[in-house]
Amino acid sequence: MSVFDLEWIGIIITGFATLFLIGEVLVNMRGIFALLGIGFITVYFGAYVETGSFIIMLIIYFVGLLLIIIDGKLLNDGTLATIGLACMLTAVALPAPNLASGLYAVLGVLLGGGASFFFLKVFKRRDMWNKLTLTDQLTKEAGYNSMNQSYEQLLNKVGVTLNDLRPVGTIRIEQKDYSAVSNGQWISKDTKVKVVQVDGTKILVEIING
Repeated sequence: MSVFDLEWIGIIITGFATLFLIGEVLVNMRGIFALLGIGFITVYFGAYVETGSFIIMLIIYFVGLLLIIIDGKLLNDGTLATIGLACMLTAVALPAPNLASGLYAVLGVLLGGGASFFFLKVFKRRDMWNKLTLTDQLTKEAGYNSMNQSYEQLLNKVGVTLNDLRPVGTIRIEQKDYSAVSNGQWISKDTKVKVVQVDGTKILVEIING
């Protein structure tokens, strides 16, 4: 009997694979976590999947991971994330030799994905998406003196969305159209919004409640 005949081994392998792969997306580990994650998931599929289906299952798993990343970084509405999670769970469940092994593998993905967020407390968060949400401040104190004064005057003004902000879109303020971004929130078309922050020519808006 090989170690992979043990039903519970799937929770360890898929758990560590998902832990490191999502961890690589969340924190800057220079590819170390990615290599570890790829190694673990390759071992899992290599043990359970026949040669002909190996690549297919691997693709389904990584497509699911990619959909979760896209949803988390760009859309934030949960649709792609749900589809992505379903793809990952399907990819690890189908190759399992029996129901118990499949359930352990699925549980490993869920636990690994949840545990990966603990890396944010230990390692440096990736900042490649910060500019999208205006967390990189182009302040005058930092030497950015080319801020468009007309944009600066838009602070606290009210406008309406001309299309869906996902989170980037177009708004209209006083008969003029501007490109704007929400703080990771999906805002529907024809919604009243307020300018809460102006950074150069980048406009951050929030929904007006009430």
